[in-house]
This record gives sequence, C-alpha cells and structure tokens, in this order.
Amino acid sequence: MKFLSLTTYYMKNYAKYTRKSRDFVKIFEILSLMVGAGGAIINYLFPGARGAPESKGAENIVSMEDIRLEQGLHEECGVFGIYDPEGSCAQTTYYGLYALQHRGQEACGIAAINDREQSFYKDVGLVSEVFDRETLQRLNGTMAVGHVRYATAGTRIRANAQPMIVRHGRGTMALCHNGNLTNAVELRRQLENEGAIFHGSSDTEVICYLITRNRLRMGSIETAISKTMDVLEGAYSLVIMSATKLIAVRDPRGYRPLCIGTLPGGGYVFASESCALDATGASLLRDVEPGEIVVVDTKTGELRSIKDHCGRPDTQMCVFEFIYFARPDSVIEGSSVHEARKQAGRFLAQEHPVEADVVIGVPDSGLDAALGYSQESGIPYGIGFIKNKYIGRTFIQGSQKQRENSVRIKLNVVSSTVKGKRVVLVDDSIVRGTTSARIIKLLRDAGAKEVHFRVSAPPFKYPCYFGTDIPDQKLLVATGRNVEQINEIIGADTLGYLSTEHVVQLAKNAKCGFCTACFTGEYAVKPEEVLSTDIHERHLNDRPKNEKKLGE
Repeated sequence: MKFLSLTTYYMKNYAKYTRKSRDFVKIFEILSLMVGAGGAIINYLFPGARGAPESKGAENIVSMEDIRLEQGLHEECGVFGIYDPEGSCAQTTYYGLYALQHRGQEACGIAAINDREQSFYKDVGLVSEVFDRETLQRLNGTMAVGHVRYATAGTRIRANAQPMIVRHGRGTMALCHNGNLTNAVELRRQLENEGAIFHGSSDTEVICYLITRNRLRMGSIETAISKTMDVLEGAYSLVIMSATKLIAVRDPRGYRPLCIGTLPGGGYVFASESCALDATGASLLRDVEPGEIVVVDTKTGELRSIKDHCGRPDTQMCVFEFIYFARPDSVIEGSSVHEARKQAGRFLAQEHPVEADVVIGVPDSGLDAALGYSQESGIPYGIGFIKNKYIGRTFIQGSQKQRENSVRIKLNVVSSTVKGKRVVLVDDSIVRGTTSARIIKLLRDAGAKEVHFRVSAPPFKYPCYFGTDIPDQKLLVATGRNVEQINEIIGADTLGYLSTEHVVQLAKNAKCGFCTACFTGEYAVKPEEVLSTDIHERHLNDRPKNEKKLGE
C-alpha cells in the first residue's frame, strides 16, 4: 500500500487516470471554485481527488450506485481528537476509537497532522480490521482526529466514512461528527441550488461545506465555525482539525456528549465518552458545554473557549446515552453511567414489584439495571446469559434480517440460573420487539417457570431525529399499542416499563436537562420535512412536491 500525504498523493497519482476521469475531477474543482468554496474538494470520490492511500480492496471503491443505494442518514457515532506535542497521535487515536467501538461498527477513520501536512485513512469495518501497524506508523503526527460510525440501514460505503477531509484555498480540514441535523434537507437543498456537489448521503458533508465557505470569508476557522452554528439545527458534537488547531464543538442544546481530557505530559484530548480518555491515559477535565467551541492552538499549546452560543436554558442531552449508548464506565455531565443504570433498576423495582426467584439482565446495558432491581427488591441477582462478544449490537445492525440472525448466536442461556425458576428479566428497551421475543423464548426453552420482563426505559413510541437508529415510527412496537398488547407480542408473563417521571431522574448529579422526545413525542426541534431514508439520494427534480410536513 502506497501511503502519501494529501498533496503528494494527489500530484503523483493524478496522471495515472484516464483523460476522462482527469477531466471529471477538474470539473469538480472548477465548479467548487465557482460556488465560492475556493477549490474545496471532499476527497473521497475519485482516487486522484481524495488524496487517500489506495484502497485495501475492490469493495471499497465508491460508485454512484453505492451512493444511491445508501438508505440511511441518521447515525450514532463516536468522535475523538488529540493534540500531543510528543507525537504518536495516530496510535493514541487508535486506542481511543477502540474504546468507542460500541458507538459504531460500520466504518472508521483517522486523520493526522505532521508539520502541517495532513494524511488520513478511512474504510468500512471495525477499528481492528481497518488499521494495521504500518498504516498507523505512516499516519503519525502531533495532532489527530478519529471517528467510528454505523449506518442505520443500507449499504456501507466509504464515501460516508469519516473523518471528512476538505481541501480549500486556505488549507485543509478534517471533521468528525456525532449527531444528526434536523434542517439538513433545507441546507443541502440550498447548497445544491447554488451548485454545490455532494458525494455521499451524510449530513456531515453539509456541515463541511458551510464551514469551508465561511472560512474563506473569515479570519479564523473558529470564527467560521461559530458563523456556521448560526444556521445549524439539531444534534452535533464535532471534532475538527486544521493545520494548526484542534477544535471541539457541541450544539447549543447538548444532545450528544463530548468531553475534554488532559495528557500527563501536556496536550489535550476530546472524546465522545470519558472511557476513551481512560484508554489513552488522559484525565477527565470537564465536559464541553452545550454551544461551546473549545480550541487547542498548537502554536501556543493553550486551550481556550468561545461561548457565544452557550447559555440556553433548555439543554437536551439524549437520555438514551445513560440508558443504552454509553459504556457503563463512562462519566457524562458529571454522572456515572453505571450508577444511572442501577438507579433505573431501583426505580423499576419500586414501580413494578413481582414475586420471583432470580433477577437477570440482558447483556450488556441491561446488567446494571438488573443489579439495581435486585438490590432494591431483595431478589437474588444471577448471571442468566453468556454473550458472544464477537457479535455486534443488534440495535445497530444494518437491516432487520441481520438483527434477527445476530440474536441466534449472540446469547446463550445459563440454564442452571433459570431452570425451574421465576425470572425477572431486565433490558434497556424494546424497540421492534423481535429481539425481546426471541430472548424470552430462549429462557422458556431453558426451563424458566415464569419470565417477568422489566424495561429500564419508557415505551419507545416516537422517531428520533437527533441521531438514534429509529427514524420510522411504523417500526416501533409501542406505537399504537398498550403494555398488554406489547406483552402479547413478546410473550412474557408480565411486562413493566420505567415511567417518564423517573427516567429523567436517573443521573442524579448530571448538570443538564434531558431529551425524552422518543417517549413523549415532545420535540424541542422538529425537522421541516420528514427525513425519509432516501431524501439525500433523490435528485432535486425527483423530490415530490407534496411531501408531508411532520404532524400532517
């Protein structure tokens, strides 16, 4: 594999391609210049234009058909950034992404800066599959950013892998994004009407275009980011790297987590969760505040903050971070995820008591809540399942068929724990119902006398527009059904959900409010248009004029 920096790779390989492909790349450059992007290029469509090392396999070649087939926009991801004057930042980022692998298993990437020269590598697959020792050594530098991503549906394509790399008239930018913009359709349509060219279906590309356009008109990248935040709506936690600065950005409502860490020898780390700081030897300093822009200037080594967008009273941290997404060893907004999940179990025992012989949890995020239920109820806690740790989360698999197949080999019942016993089974949520029904059947097949299902979240009734993997309300088992009807589908003896009153009380020390729109339907921000799965794949003239607004 030939690995070169952006500029070197572009210049040395430009002549390898046919005149037709060279002309097409040149047209992209000219059009980008015409729309005011200063020659900005999102470097991933053609090998000569993307400035990346040659792909490890033919399956990574991006075609327009791949882009058309990509069906999902919403993503739950993990971001990481590091400035370390001692170097080895790519290797440290690798460790950080490993710790964040639970947040995305579809694709990953790392970009690094060494003497103002930017190099990057990204691909579909797990962190351990995408990166080898040679790649990491050639990516090395004193600053790096990384990203893990999953696509909610459709084909995994390299075009949507991050970091997204932009070359423009004033340098380069690498951007990593966790979240989802609720006005992405409107912003993208405006940019397309002005001549902008998009190569993927991610709303992250919209953010890249807007920041780049503003950067060419303003004196600094942080000023350009602040200007861009004026028009962004929805959830976004960003880590951005320029030639001399590492920047962390969080949306004004603080939907997605982002924290700051310090390194023992000097330097700073940004990460979606504090568990990534632990994995890289960094110490948790604090969370990035909602609306805050935090800048590390490598020229001075100083950390400074811009709070022009801070101060909203209605902060909206996604409560599912505490229920499901985050690792239990993480601390978010000053509150332990592990303790929050145990508290959910305690509340469940108070709300839905039952006579039983053993309490078990569904690995992994149901275990802490099961422990809390056991402690509050006095019913013994047991290990009811052994999980195959080489199978990814069913909640973040790409299709329903993949989810169903994963359950068959993901969990195995410890029959000695449940045989002949009345079992309280605790899980974090019921989304589609398929997985829950299969797990309950596994317990009955193993000899459980009774199965009482307890859920450490309220019924999931409404779609999420801020980055969670359920965009379609029709897929939710709780939509239009009461608890008894849901229980008939999953096959438990009894079913009990955590109340909406208690779900916002899980994280006792959290310094934020919580978004519970997926339970209540009360959104702080709604998209102007329903975000159908192919909205960014349709041509402008193909988009129906009668698309319904939300609520119609």
